[in-house]
Amino acid sequence: MINYKHLHYFWAVAKEGGIARASERLHLTPQTISGQLSLLEENLGEALFNRVGRNLELTEIGRLALSYADEIFVLGGELEEVIRNLPSGRPMVFKVGITDVVPKSIAYRLLAPALELPESVRIVCRENSIEDLLTELALHRLDMVIADSPIPHGVNVRGFNHQLGECGISFFAAPELKKTLNKGFPQNLNASPMLLPGESTVTHSRLLNWFDKQHIHPRIVGEFDDSALMKAFGQAGTGIFMAPTPIASEVEKQYGVRVIGKTEEVREQFYAISVERKISHPAVAAITETAREWLFQNNHKH
Repeated sequence: MINYKHLHYFWAVAKEGGIARASERLHLTPQTISGQLSLLEENLGEALFNRVGRNLELTEIGRLALSYADEIFVLGGELEEVIRNLPSGRPMVFKVGITDVVPKSIAYRLLAPALELPESVRIVCRENSIEDLLTELALHRLDMVIADSPIPHGVNVRGFNHQLGECGISFFAAPELKKTLNKGFPQNLNASPMLLPGESTVTHSRLLNWFDKQHIHPRIVGEFDDSALMKAFGQAGTGIFMAPTPIASEVEKQYGVRVIGKTEEVREQFYAISVERKISHPAVAAITETAREWLFQNNHKH
């Protein structure tokens, strides 16, 4: 019979891309993990990895074993979720990862419904890149990831995308900068100082394509992976920046800036990524239901 501890070590090595990183994740020595992998391969009678230089590559049998290990540990994670969410008088811990490109106001509005559940909820938020957060999700250290795109191609993580909604974007400028702009949107963006989301965001390429389509050539003065930092530069008058239209009034109030125009041709999308195909976690269900209603309603209000 398969030793599931050995299988878990194999799963961690495959997910982390090597023994060294897996040993850090599991808090074990590389020698321990290497020894356990050898025992698993001996038990199965097949090699699971090929050594290519210092790297490990899955064999065909290894890829087959990984697909089964994914199913086994996803089911184990779901069992943990069911048990964790049984009524016990203690707050339900809801661990969510938020990609660093998602605006903080959007993240708050998306997560707020989880705090309105009948049972007591304690939210634990983690912010990081999509790749790192998906690794945490696969290891069941997160219940959900909120991102601006589905799981990227080439990321070897088993998960399911649940689209929360989409919306257009608005452009903002500090009052002094707004006075210097020509009238008429979007032509007033031409040659104007512009702050863009970083290249890692989906919006970055969509904006550049839209500029080309409109024959607009703004003067790009900064690119930011962190949307809050971009807004701070915009607040100081460094350049024009953009944010999802549903939070336009909040952005104006918080940063003292003004909307100079908006478009529905550049769409922001938001996804909840979970290990569940069918959502059963009550906090995830509350978030997805409320978000779809809120985002799609705001498409018509603005």
